[in-house]
Amino acid sequence: MTIDQKQQDIVDQMSDLDDWMDRYAYIIDLGNALPPIAEEFKTPQNLIEGCQSRVWLNANLIDGKIYFTADSDAIIVKGIISMLIDVLNGHTPKEILDADLWFIDKIGLAEHLSPTRSNGLAAMVKQMKMYALAYNELEKNK
Repeated sequence: MTIDQKQQDIVDQMSDLDDWMDRYAYIIDLGNALPPIAEEFKTPQNLIEGCQSRVWLNANLIDGKIYFTADSDAIIVKGIISMLIDVLNGHTPKEILDADLWFIDKIGLAEHLSPTRSNGLAAMVKQMKMYALAYNELEKNK
């Protein structure tokens, strides 16, 4: 499935939910379903700077595609990172770098987060793109 198809799936799921309390519950459910990150990756190097909550993000390049794992100590944030992982996991570094994550605006996520959570969302996206940039350079230099 393409990044855009995955984003559209999230938009479709969220559009079925009438109010933001239901949408928050859905986001929390996504976070609860996120496979746990290995304890060895819960290190200061994997903490995302700029998040009010603690968010650990790890990425591995396998057969030319990036696979992310993450965790957070905040349930909403864990759901948000889960959505980002769902959209970007299993794609090439170039696809991730070129991705316009339009679903965030389409579902109204940023406008329904506190300013600090909004900053955290931007920091999560930035860190995922930084992994993609690093792996893209690695692939080019092979």
